[in-house]
Amino acid sequence: MAAPGKRIIRTSVDWSNTGMVLVQFLAGRFTYRTLEEWSERIKSGEITLNGKPVSPEYILQMHDCIEYHPQDIPEPPAQLNYRTVFEDETLLVISKPGNLCVHPSGPFYQNTLWYQLRQKYANIHFINRLDRETSGLLVAAKNPEAAAKIAETDAVFDKTYQVIVHGNFAEKINASGFLVSANSVIRKKRQFIRENPKNLPGETSVTYLSPEKSGENFSLVRAVLGTGRTHQIRATCCSLGYPVAGDKLYGVDELLFLKQKTEDFTPADLEKLMLPRQALHSTALSLRHPASGEILNFTDPLPPELADFVEHHIPQGENYHG
Repeated sequence: MAAPGKRIIRTSVDWSNTGMVLVQFLAGRFTYRTLEEWSERIKSGEITLNGKPVSPEYILQMHDCIEYHPQDIPEPPAQLNYRTVFEDETLLVISKPGNLCVHPSGPFYQNTLWYQLRQKYANIHFINRLDRETSGLLVAAKNPEAAAKIAETDAVFDKTYQVIVHGNFAEKINASGFLVSANSVIRKKRQFIRENPKNLPGETSVTYLSPEKSGENFSLVRAVLGTGRTHQIRATCCSLGYPVAGDKLYGVDELLFLKQKTEDFTPADLEKLMLPRQALHSTALSLRHPASGEILNFTDPLPPELADFVEHHIPQGENYHG
């Protein structure tokens, strides 16, 4: 099977970037190069705008299309030891490790699940989403027809996650409400609210949370999705007062999210995180097969790094919910 072609990174200018200088936009968004380095890349022709060469000082306009044809982006390492849980001529169900992007993003291209699977399969269409640091079950279709049918019929359901949170989570919570923008220096951060009397822009959100194992300082919680929203479980747990262990954005200190870009973590920062990645795992889902109509059920236990944390930080005798 032929590998994917050369990498092209495309981005479209929206209202929030209109009026910015091109080189400043690139240096701010893609921090792995300095302002001077991006200026040289633009001058060399690696950056085009609307298909044509451009000056580093160009003022961005709404809907401009920026293309970057990178030659040597330094790519960070990733966990490539994914596991195939199920496969037939139509579907793949993968157990994804906790440090692996699904799609190319930022400096990640070859070290992504999409690229690795494309070494073997002609077409890969991912059905559900998992963040880079979230582990667990991921469904992919091998052809666009199967992917379209799954999407049309909402064939993936009963999506269940396990999440390790700070605090003693001892009672069930049906978290039904809204996800809206958080009052944060980090623009993409969200918060969960039960009522939205001011009609803030947001999305409805439903998450059913129940304790599996509760300790004085940490708890293992089962989260069943009633809706599928971006950052739904992490934002909901954080807003309810149970920040996710290892989470740089929705954990105990959101400023760690900004520090991760420089990897300038102090020992105190690492102690706050408790884990090198967010403790969220896609542990179970059901799927109606797009060809046969059969209901398939899949489970995936906690990976060793999360299971070991539970064993050492939530003693068995502390409010165990079997």
